[in-house]
Amino acid sequence: QGQLVESGGGLVQPGESLTLSCAASRMFFSIYNMGWYRQAPGKQRELVAAITYTGRTTYADSVKGRFTISRDNSKSTVYLQMNSLKPDDTAVYYCNAEPPSPRDPDYWGQGTQVTVSS
Repeated sequence: QGQLVESGGGLVQPGESLTLSCAASRMFFSIYNMGWYRQAPGKQRELVAAITYTGRTTYADSVKGRFTISRDNSKSTVYLQMNSLKPDDTAVYYCNAEPPSPRDPDYWGQGTQVTVSS
């Protein structure tokens, strides 16, 4: 029933910044843990950053100090600010919403492409 729509992806050069947005609808966003995952060609999907409904954040070691995840419950939106982008950051980025009950399935967005290349 829930829906997640990512936006903000694109082509940037190394060292540049990009901010992704994920708009949620038809779900109780404020009590969902949210996360950003990414998947590069030939690689497994990995967690990039996560933020709990209380605001606690977690980051992959590869992006610590460069990426910042945040949420605006009034807008039912989660953001991923990406600074100092590297070619290795190139991937499809997916938004994830984890409901409070483990018996309920997660929601996933369609993904947005981020390409870092000179």
